[in-house]
Amino acid sequence: MLAKRIIPCLDVKNGRTVKGINFVGLTDVGDPVELGARYAREGADELVFLDISATLEERNTFSQLVRKIADRLNIPFTVGGGIASLDDASRLLDAGADKITVNSAAVRRPELISEIATRYGSQFVVIAIDARLTEDGIWHVTTHGGSRLSERELFSWAKQAQDMGAGELMFTSMNHDGTRSGYPCDTFARLADELSIPIIASGGAGSVGDIADVFTLGKADAALAASIFHYGEITISELKKELQQRNIPVRL
Repeated sequence: MLAKRIIPCLDVKNGRTVKGINFVGLTDVGDPVELGARYAREGADELVFLDISATLEERNTFSQLVRKIADRLNIPFTVGGGIASLDDASRLLDAGADKITVNSAAVRRPELISEIATRYGSQFVVIAIDARLTEDGIWHVTTHGGSRLSERELFSWAKQAQDMGAGELMFTSMNHDGTRSGYPCDTFARLADELSIPIIASGGAGSVGDIADVFTLGKADAALAASIFHYGEITISELKKELQQRNIPVRL
Protein backbone atom coordinates (compact mmCIF):
# COMPACT_ATOMS: atom_id res chain seq x y z
CA MET A 1 0.00 0.00 0.00
CA LEU A 2 1.25 3.48 -0.86
CA ALA A 3 2.19 5.69 2.09
CA LYS A 4 -0.56 8.02 3.19
CA ARG A 5 0.29 11.72 3.07
CA ILE A 6 -0.14 14.30 5.82
CA ILE A 7 -0.71 17.79 4.40
CA PRO A 8 -1.06 20.85 6.63
CA CYS A 9 -3.25 23.52 5.04
CA LEU A 10 -2.53 27.20 5.45
CA ASP A 11 -5.39 29.55 4.58
CA VAL A 12 -3.89 32.95 3.82
CA LYS A 13 -5.59 36.34 3.96
CA ASN A 14 -3.74 39.67 3.74
CA GLY A 15 -0.42 37.83 4.00
CA ARG A 16 -1.28 36.03 7.25
CA THR A 17 -2.37 32.48 8.04
CA VAL A 18 -5.95 32.40 9.33
CA LYS A 19 -8.37 29.72 10.54
CA GLY A 20 -12.11 29.70 11.04
CA ILE A 21 -15.07 27.37 11.46
CA ASN A 22 -17.29 26.53 8.47
CA PHE A 23 -15.31 29.11 6.47
CA VAL A 24 -16.17 32.05 8.78
CA GLY A 25 -14.95 33.60 12.05
CA LEU A 26 -11.32 33.85 10.93
CA THR A 27 -8.52 34.34 13.44
CA ASP A 28 -4.82 35.02 12.83
CA VAL A 29 -2.59 32.02 13.57
CA GLY A 30 0.78 33.13 12.21
CA ASP A 31 3.12 33.89 9.35
CA PRO A 32 2.58 31.47 6.42
CA VAL A 33 6.25 31.27 5.44
CA GLU A 34 7.43 30.51 8.98
CA LEU A 35 4.57 28.09 9.65
CA GLY A 36 5.23 26.28 6.39
CA ALA A 37 8.92 25.94 7.16
CA ARG A 38 8.11 24.57 10.62
CA TYR A 39 5.71 21.99 9.26
CA ALA A 40 8.30 20.89 6.70
CA ARG A 41 10.83 20.36 9.51
CA GLU A 42 8.25 18.37 11.49
CA GLY A 43 7.77 15.90 8.64
CA ALA A 44 4.87 17.16 6.53
CA ASP A 45 4.72 15.35 3.19
CA GLU A 46 3.33 18.37 1.36
CA LEU A 47 1.75 21.73 2.12
CA VAL A 48 -1.23 23.59 0.70
CA PHE A 49 -1.44 27.40 0.72
CA LEU A 50 -4.82 28.88 -0.17
CA ASP A 51 -5.39 32.58 -0.81
CA ILE A 52 -8.92 32.37 0.54
CA SER A 53 -10.15 35.83 -0.44
CA ALA A 54 -8.61 36.08 -3.92
CA THR A 55 -11.73 35.06 -5.84
CA LEU A 56 -14.07 37.21 -3.75
CA GLU A 57 -11.77 40.19 -4.20
CA GLU A 58 -11.31 39.41 -7.91
CA ARG A 59 -7.53 39.52 -7.82
CA ASN A 60 -4.72 37.17 -8.68
CA THR A 61 -3.06 34.90 -6.16
CA PHE A 62 -0.02 35.96 -4.19
CA SER A 63 2.97 35.31 -6.46
CA GLN A 64 5.45 37.21 -4.29
CA LEU A 65 4.54 35.18 -1.23
CA VAL A 66 4.84 31.98 -3.27
CA ARG A 67 8.42 32.90 -4.13
CA LYS A 68 9.24 33.40 -0.45
CA ILE A 69 7.66 30.06 0.40
CA ALA A 70 9.58 28.28 -2.37
CA ASP A 71 12.86 29.69 -1.02
CA ARG A 72 12.20 28.16 2.41
CA LEU A 73 10.66 24.78 1.63
CA ASN A 74 12.21 21.46 0.62
CA ILE A 75 8.90 19.63 0.19
CA PRO A 76 6.21 19.97 -2.49
CA PHE A 77 3.55 22.60 -2.03
CA THR A 78 0.29 23.45 -3.75
CA VAL A 79 -1.12 26.94 -4.20
CA GLY A 80 -4.71 27.98 -4.84
CA GLY A 81 -7.10 30.90 -4.77
CA GLY A 82 -8.08 33.20 -7.59
CA ILE A 83 -6.62 31.05 -10.38
CA ALA A 84 -8.86 31.81 -13.32
CA SER A 85 -6.64 31.35 -16.39
CA LEU A 86 -3.68 29.48 -17.81
CA ASP A 87 -1.60 32.62 -17.27
CA ASP A 88 -2.49 32.63 -13.55
CA ALA A 89 -1.37 29.02 -13.24
CA SER A 90 1.81 29.67 -15.19
CA ARG A 91 2.75 32.60 -12.98
CA LEU A 92 2.42 30.54 -9.80
CA LEU A 93 4.29 27.53 -11.17
CA ASP A 94 7.04 29.86 -12.37
CA ALA A 95 7.16 31.38 -8.87
CA GLY A 96 7.99 27.96 -7.43
CA ALA A 97 4.70 26.19 -6.68
CA ASP A 98 4.77 22.45 -7.38
CA LYS A 99 1.04 22.20 -8.04
CA ILE A 100 -1.90 24.54 -8.37
CA THR A 101 -5.47 24.01 -7.28
CA VAL A 102 -8.47 25.38 -9.14
CA ASN A 103 -11.96 25.74 -7.76
CA SER A 104 -14.40 28.56 -8.57
CA ALA A 105 -13.05 29.30 -12.05
CA ALA A 106 -13.18 25.62 -13.00
CA VAL A 107 -16.82 25.38 -11.86
CA ARG A 108 -17.59 28.32 -14.11
CA ARG A 109 -15.44 27.09 -17.02
CA PRO A 110 -14.34 23.44 -16.80
CA GLU A 111 -12.11 23.83 -19.86
CA LEU A 112 -9.61 25.60 -17.59
CA ILE A 113 -8.67 22.20 -16.14
CA SER A 114 -7.86 20.82 -19.58
CA GLU A 115 -5.90 23.91 -20.57
CA ILE A 116 -3.60 23.68 -17.57
CA ALA A 117 -3.27 19.89 -17.78
CA THR A 118 -2.44 20.05 -21.48
CA ARG A 119 0.30 22.63 -20.89
CA TYR A 120 1.85 21.24 -17.71
CA GLY A 121 0.46 17.74 -17.18
CA SER A 122 -2.33 16.42 -14.98
CA GLN A 123 0.06 15.95 -12.06
CA PHE A 124 0.20 19.75 -11.67
CA VAL A 125 -3.57 20.21 -11.46
CA VAL A 126 -5.55 19.64 -8.26
CA ILE A 127 -9.30 20.16 -8.48
CA ALA A 128 -10.53 21.64 -5.20
CA ILE A 129 -14.18 21.12 -4.36
CA ASP A 130 -15.84 22.88 -1.42
CA ALA A 131 -19.27 21.34 -0.96
CA ARG A 132 -22.09 21.63 1.53
CA LEU A 133 -24.48 18.82 2.43
CA THR A 134 -27.94 20.38 2.51
CA GLU A 135 -31.31 19.21 3.80
CA ASP A 136 -32.14 17.62 0.46
CA GLY A 137 -29.32 15.12 1.05
CA ILE A 138 -27.23 16.45 -1.84
CA TRP A 139 -23.64 17.68 -1.63
CA HIS A 140 -23.89 21.05 -3.40
CA VAL A 141 -20.65 22.45 -4.81
CA THR A 142 -19.91 26.02 -3.71
CA THR A 143 -17.69 28.76 -5.10
CA HIS A 144 -16.11 32.02 -3.95
CA GLY A 145 -14.72 30.70 -0.68
CA GLY A 146 -17.86 28.74 0.09
CA SER A 147 -20.12 31.78 -0.11
CA ARG A 148 -22.12 30.82 -3.21
CA LEU A 149 -23.99 27.62 -4.04
CA SER A 150 -23.53 26.42 -7.60
CA GLU A 151 -25.76 24.12 -9.64
CA ARG A 152 -23.15 21.37 -9.55
CA GLU A 153 -23.28 18.25 -7.40
CA LEU A 154 -20.16 16.79 -5.76
CA PHE A 155 -19.87 13.35 -7.34
CA SER A 156 -20.77 14.24 -10.91
CA TRP A 157 -18.53 17.32 -10.83
CA ALA A 158 -15.62 15.31 -9.39
CA LYS A 159 -15.94 12.77 -12.21
CA GLN A 160 -16.14 15.51 -14.84
CA ALA A 161 -13.06 17.27 -13.40
CA GLN A 162 -11.14 13.99 -13.52
CA ASP A 163 -12.18 13.47 -17.13
CA MET A 164 -11.07 17.02 -17.98
CA GLY A 165 -7.55 16.25 -16.75
CA ALA A 166 -7.35 16.92 -13.01
CA GLY A 167 -4.65 14.75 -11.47
CA GLU A 168 -5.87 14.93 -7.89
CA LEU A 169 -9.02 15.85 -5.95
CA MET A 170 -9.10 17.92 -2.76
CA PHE A 171 -12.59 17.78 -1.28
CA THR A 172 -13.53 19.97 1.68
CA SER A 173 -16.75 19.37 3.56
CA MET A 174 -18.03 22.79 4.53
CA ASN A 175 -20.24 21.15 7.14
CA HIS A 176 -17.17 19.79 8.92
CA ASP A 177 -14.55 22.46 8.24
CA GLY A 178 -12.90 23.67 11.46
CA THR A 179 -15.33 21.74 13.67
CA ARG A 180 -12.81 19.01 14.60
CA SER A 181 -15.72 16.56 14.54
CA GLY A 182 -14.20 14.13 12.04
CA TYR A 183 -14.38 13.74 8.29
CA PRO A 184 -17.48 12.47 6.43
CA CYS A 185 -15.82 9.11 5.73
CA ASP A 186 -18.74 7.60 3.81
CA THR A 187 -18.55 10.45 1.30
CA PHE A 188 -14.81 10.04 0.84
CA ALA A 189 -15.18 6.29 0.42
CA ARG A 190 -17.72 6.83 -2.35
CA LEU A 191 -15.41 9.30 -4.08
CA ALA A 192 -12.56 6.79 -3.85
CA ASP A 193 -14.75 4.09 -5.37
CA GLU A 194 -15.92 6.30 -8.24
CA LEU A 195 -12.63 8.00 -9.15
CA SER A 196 -9.19 6.79 -10.17
CA ILE A 197 -7.20 9.88 -9.11
CA PRO A 198 -5.80 10.39 -5.58
CA ILE A 199 -8.14 11.98 -3.06
CA ILE A 200 -7.13 14.52 -0.42
CA ALA A 201 -9.55 14.67 2.51
CA SER A 202 -10.20 18.10 4.00
CA GLY A 203 -12.51 19.44 6.67
CA GLY A 204 -13.01 18.06 10.17
CA ALA A 205 -9.73 16.70 11.54
CA GLY A 206 -9.74 16.92 15.32
CA SER A 207 -7.75 13.89 16.45
CA VAL A 208 -5.48 11.08 15.37
CA GLY A 209 -8.55 8.86 15.26
CA ASP A 210 -10.27 11.17 12.77
CA ILE A 211 -7.28 11.02 10.42
CA ALA A 212 -6.93 7.26 10.85
CA ASP A 213 -10.62 6.85 10.02
CA VAL A 214 -10.45 8.87 6.81
CA PHE A 215 -7.51 6.75 5.66
CA THR A 216 -9.15 3.42 6.48
CA LEU A 217 -12.92 3.93 6.33
CA GLY A 218 -12.74 6.86 3.90
CA LYS A 219 -10.06 5.35 1.63
CA ALA A 220 -8.39 8.77 1.25
CA ASP A 221 -4.84 9.01 -0.08
CA ALA A 222 -3.96 12.11 1.93
CA ALA A 223 -5.34 14.03 4.89
CA LEU A 224 -5.42 17.79 4.96
CA ALA A 225 -5.58 19.39 8.39
CA ALA A 226 -5.12 22.83 9.88
CA SER A 227 -6.46 23.51 13.37
CA ILE A 228 -4.77 20.60 15.14
CA PHE A 229 -1.40 21.74 13.80
CA HIS A 230 -1.88 25.50 14.03
CA TYR A 231 -2.91 25.32 17.68
CA GLY A 232 -0.14 22.90 18.65
CA GLU A 233 -2.41 20.03 19.67
CA ILE A 234 -0.13 17.49 18.02
CA THR A 235 3.01 17.65 15.91
CA ILE A 236 3.20 16.00 12.52
CA SER A 237 5.90 13.61 13.68
CA GLU A 238 3.78 12.56 16.67
CA LEU A 239 0.78 12.08 14.42
CA LYS A 240 2.73 9.89 12.01
CA LYS A 241 4.09 7.70 14.79
CA GLU A 242 0.59 7.12 16.13
CA LEU A 243 -0.74 6.33 12.65
CA GLN A 244 2.10 3.86 12.14
CA GLN A 245 1.14 2.15 15.39
CA ARG A 246 -2.33 1.68 13.87
CA ASN A 247 -0.71 -0.05 10.85
CA ILE A 248 -1.35 2.89 8.55
CA PRO A 249 1.62 3.36 6.19
CA VAL A 250 3.21 6.82 6.46
CA ARG A 251 6.65 8.26 5.73
CA LEU A 252 8.47 8.93 8.99
